[in-house]
Amino acid sequence: MINFSFSKLKSSHEGPWLIVDLFMLFLLVVNLCWLLFDGLFATGAFKALLSSLSPSIVEAYAPVHENFLLYDLAFIAIFLAEFCVRWVAAVVRKIYTRWYFFPFIHWYDLVGCIPLGGARVFRFLRIFSILYRLQKFEIIDIRNTAVYRFITFYYNVFVEELSDRIVVKVLSDAQKDIAAGSPLIEDIGSKVIASRLPILTQWVSSVMVHVGESIEQNKHAESVINHVHTSVSKAVRENPQVASLKLVPVLGNTIERTLEQSVTDIVTKSIINLLKDATPEKIDDFIEHGLGRFSSEDHMLDQEVLLIVNECIELIKQHVSQKRWKETFQEDLT
Repeated sequence: MINFSFSKLKSSHEGPWLIVDLFMLFLLVVNLCWLLFDGLFATGAFKALLSSLSPSIVEAYAPVHENFLLYDLAFIAIFLAEFCVRWVAAVVRKIYTRWYFFPFIHWYDLVGCIPLGGARVFRFLRIFSILYRLQKFEIIDIRNTAVYRFITFYYNVFVEELSDRIVVKVLSDAQKDIAAGSPLIEDIGSKVIASRLPILTQWVSSVMVHVGESIEQNKHAESVINHVHTSVSKAVRENPQVASLKLVPVLGNTIERTLEQSVTDIVTKSIINLLKDATPEKIDDFIEHGLGRFSSEDHMLDQEVLLIVNECIELIKQHVSQKRWKETFQEDLT
């Protein structure tokens, strides 16, 4: 059922336009019904049916049918006049950015005024235009009507089916290009990453410097020092030359502990200096002469990355192909 709101009508100040819309809606219904009747009158079967019911109707309407274009021009004149009035009102109220936008947005109103059989069909769209305006100002609410729900549901089904097929087609073509040897990884490296490499190196440098300063200021030094100390202690104990220091009487264990502490401090300080000295230029040089040579020669890594991309695309296709409108349909049934 269509809900009508008088309060919204008053607040929107659309009362005069509502009267115009209702009058135009009445004329549209009359004109469309007349167009349908006149089109059927042109067929022999319909004319024979009318003759069997009342021959006087056929005789009376025959002159009207012959001059139907003149009668239709009267409706067209009213439609054009209403169109011009709304155009002027749109310009005065500054509804659109430019004054000439109105006829392009409401093109169906102009096309429907063409007195040809195919163009007259667009007059039917004026009904939806009027309902849309009323719905826009919340004067009426048609969302609870069965017709609106029916149209909305099948419109969403159509859009979902069409968009899903397009997306799956695009992804399938991408998979074919990758399988055919498309230089995807090289393009990503040269066209995507390369252009952003200065920003990435600057970010990596700032992160490493921040970590180095945090360790130096003892904010996160304990975990690093413990890890380094554990590694150095293990290495010292496994080294036969250092282990022989234990044979020195009295001072053997002290020398070993002092050596462990000294190496731990040296390694920790080296890590801090390494992190703090990580400038963008050094990182860029490392990428260019280190990682760059590795990534260009390791074709197996490229193939693995391509397989990962292909599997991800396949998962996306499966997700897109799910018929969500069926779930909505089942929920409505339950």
